[in-house]
Amino acid sequence: MSRTPVPQPGVDRMTPFAEHPVVVGVVPGQHDLVALTAMAWARAARAPIVYFAFADTSRYVVEEHADGYVLHAPIDPDVTDDAWNDVERGLRDQMAGVLGASPVPWEVRYLAGRPDRALTHLARAVDAAVIVVGTRASGSISRVRELVEGSVAMHLAHHQHRPVLTVPLAVVDWKEIRAPWEQ
Repeated sequence: MSRTPVPQPGVDRMTPFAEHPVVVGVVPGQHDLVALTAMAWARAARAPIVYFAFADTSRYVVEEHADGYVLHAPIDPDVTDDAWNDVERGLRDQMAGVLGASPVPWEVRYLAGRPDRALTHLARAVDAAVIVVGTRASGSISRVRELVEGSVAMHLAHHQHRPVLTVPLAVVDWKEIRAPWEQ
């Protein structure tokens, strides 16, 4: 069985930065810096809209639409199906509180499944110029999880052709880092 080659990044696949949407991966309670950085990028690039997207890993995609919307359902059939509405409403309120009267229109998209795949689908559907994500929260559990699963930013950078802007949310002091053999 012959496999079709995966399209690779290249000049012919580049989406111009100016006047193209921005897709932003968000999570409830995320630091405001991610949304504000994405909005600053959008203003500078004259983006027509910013899509703040949350990918719920407890749900799966039933149907993908050409405009980036997805019909989704819970993985666990015993879960109340409307609980996701509260999360979406919370994200919308969170973004409204952070952005205030933004000069760039924005909307929240509720996605399902793996965050990297969901963000890639949305970016492709809306022809986004860039995908913006924040780094993981600090803490040993986050580090272990990222070691096992990998980061969303890394998966995006390796599995789709759009640039990924990663917003640092915690800075490590290089003077404090020691190699294992120096401890």
